[in-house]
Amino acid sequence: MEAVTGGPRGPAQPAAGPAGRGERLLRRVLVGSGPDNPLRHAVRLPSRPGRPAPWPSWAPRSVVDALQAAGVETPWTHQAEGAELAHAGHDVIVATGTASGKSLVYQLPVLARFAADPRATALYVSPTKALAADQLRALIALGIDGLRPAPFDGDTPMPERDWARRNARWLFSNPDMLHRSLLPRHGRWSAFLRRLSYVVLDECHTYRGVFGSHVALLLRRLLRIAGRYGARPTIVLASATVADPAAFAHTLTGRDVVAVTDDGSPTAGRTVALWEPPLLPELAGENGAPVRRSAQAESARMLADLVLEGARTLAFVRSRRGAELTALGAQGAVAAVDPDLVPRIASYRGGYLPEERRALESALAAGELLGVATTNALELGVDIAGLDAVVVAGFPGTRASFWQQAGRAGRARDEALVVLVARDDPMDTYLVHHPQALLGAPIESCVLDPSNPYVLAPQLACAAAELPLTEADVHGVFGGAAAAAVLGELVDDGVLRRRPTGWHWPSAHNQPAASVDIRGSGLGQVAVVEAATGRVLGTVEGTSAPATVHPGAVYLHRGESYVVESLDLESGISLVRAETPDWRTDARSTSDVEIVAVHSHRDLGPVQVFFGETRVTTQVIGYQRRSRDGTVLESVPLDMPAQTLDTRAVWYAIDDRALEEVGIRAARIPGSLHAAEHAAIGLLPLFAICDRWDVGGMSTACHPQTGLPTVFVHDGHPGGAGLAERGHAVLRRWLRATRAAIADCECRTGCPSCVQSPKCGNGNVPLDKAGGVAVLDVVTARLPDPVAGP
Repeated sequence: MEAVTGGPRGPAQPAAGPAGRGERLLRRVLVGSGPDNPLRHAVRLPSRPGRPAPWPSWAPRSVVDALQAAGVETPWTHQAEGAELAHAGHDVIVATGTASGKSLVYQLPVLARFAADPRATALYVSPTKALAADQLRALIALGIDGLRPAPFDGDTPMPERDWARRNARWLFSNPDMLHRSLLPRHGRWSAFLRRLSYVVLDECHTYRGVFGSHVALLLRRLLRIAGRYGARPTIVLASATVADPAAFAHTLTGRDVVAVTDDGSPTAGRTVALWEPPLLPELAGENGAPVRRSAQAESARMLADLVLEGARTLAFVRSRRGAELTALGAQGAVAAVDPDLVPRIASYRGGYLPEERRALESALAAGELLGVATTNALELGVDIAGLDAVVVAGFPGTRASFWQQAGRAGRARDEALVVLVARDDPMDTYLVHHPQALLGAPIESCVLDPSNPYVLAPQLACAAAELPLTEADVHGVFGGAAAAAVLGELVDDGVLRRRPTGWHWPSAHNQPAASVDIRGSGLGQVAVVEAATGRVLGTVEGTSAPATVHPGAVYLHRGESYVVESLDLESGISLVRAETPDWRTDARSTSDVEIVAVHSHRDLGPVQVFFGETRVTTQVIGYQRRSRDGTVLESVPLDMPAQTLDTRAVWYAIDDRALEEVGIRAARIPGSLHAAEHAAIGLLPLFAICDRWDVGGMSTACHPQTGLPTVFVHDGHPGGAGLAERGHAVLRRWLRATRAAIADCECRTGCPSCVQSPKCGNGNVPLDKAGGVAVLDVVTARLPDPVAGP
């Protein structure tokens, strides 16, 4: 890895002398950036030659011929190694880079099995419908007879589902369809399950947190049912690079899994740039804080510049709304120079209707689209490697996701450009000023917890409805003591019945799977409906609906603006009307944290550190209408229902005298704790695979249960997702990085890059930046030195 020029603290410039396409594109976007140099750091990642391996001797000639005709002349070493393991019956995870050809690792053994046994079946599972559809298209394109592949997802019409159940040999599905359709009706799928030889789990690193915990138990349900029909399929997992993939795969599947991590594929050279948008001195943000040019606006400008250069570009944006606005901004900029290019820029995000998604995917694959602003829906979607540039508007939450998105850029013969554009966010600011934390740090571990009782309870109910649970199932499949305890509660609550033969679901008709949301929100989806026409525009998560589609909120869909008229959480419908206001909306909420149980307590003198169970109550109480420059135009009260979350948290309490010794008197305590809390939430993704929206927090000058100034950081999911627990385990490193992020920020009294939070229900009042640094100094001085890195 070669540094271009510049250091972590000062602006950088591309190196002088001959430059690849990546550096030339970087110079182009620098020209359009204005007088202030926003480039903080840049490196050139050299290309890497591939290491080929011979075709396995067991690979059928017809399969090899088909793959070679599709452009796969010979496998790379990791492909051959993984395929050999899977063919021999070993469960295997291949964790290599984007576009390294992981699909061949499962295609070879599955196709060989199909050739040897005309009755064998296989199941492909992916986290997104787009990815499954793309893999299905690639398989059909091979032209191999007798495969009978078929999709089985929410977009599949009923006649095609019936055909797939009766005839398909290779089923392409997702966890949601296994959970809601296949497993509850496994008797109808008995022929398929009896012959099941392989289960493929693609992009398995996405199965983390609560969703990953649900999927881990769902896989145990699948393997248990397959075993009932006499099958023991080999599992092949494909993942982006993650820490300790074998251990992660074991937690996910419950089996011992062999890891293949030595990537033998070639990679193109890339220039990776870390970019901090400039401050806008003419604007003042919330409470007078300095304002930076937004990552979204900067990315829209870059997308336009790159499209005008003829560079095929993806701009990854953090939100659905951001994707829409970025595409609109780029189209506007391009229209002033070359109007003919405007139709070649589009947005892509979740929530589009199936036919809209398919049309955009086809246009992108065919090269009809030159620039696309997308959410992470295309991080795992269609095969779009080989682009000229990728713009990442805001750190995507994990190093693994960043490199996954970056890997979409790069052609074999010329290097590409990858730009991380920092948001006004503590994490982003920390990374662009400490590039070693991103470019030189190891990939994170995936965190999931299949023993979470809030996940175990519904999954065990689903499993019992599919097939009565036995003692052997409890201890051999579902985790032993934790599962037994949850089953006892389910029996006491009348959900299940205990019989000598095991635990039974009491109804032969009503299946629990339909009411269990494996994506973890608990409230399902809310449909956004145009009131005048009844047209369904899209969907939003039920948990986020009070803050995003509340009455009066501005909602964007495919570049069109709407204002929300009503939200009915019980029916799952938000009615909107078409309108184009010159303002935006930000929700405001309140929260309270109750300590339910303490699992760990460290007495460090004036500092007490805890980890345990908490009950968090939040309520959206209003919203602000803001002009385009961020000025608050109006504060509007709302009466939304309170939401209660039982979860896990890490918290610390500080003796008032210790705070007074560092100059924080009583009047400054609330703002100091509040600043430390906000910044800590922003930095937690550096140590756990999550983003700040997966966690929440609260600070108070005197919590009623601790009796002391206290700061909480909690998981944002029922039962917890392992994030607060990870934060507790690396507390000193986490809080030291938080302290550095605040202290290094160039603002005077606090801004969104350090201590202000976009989630704050109190409007970021009060906040004391210097006090936040002092609080963190008091805490970290008492914490023991770490024994390992993040």
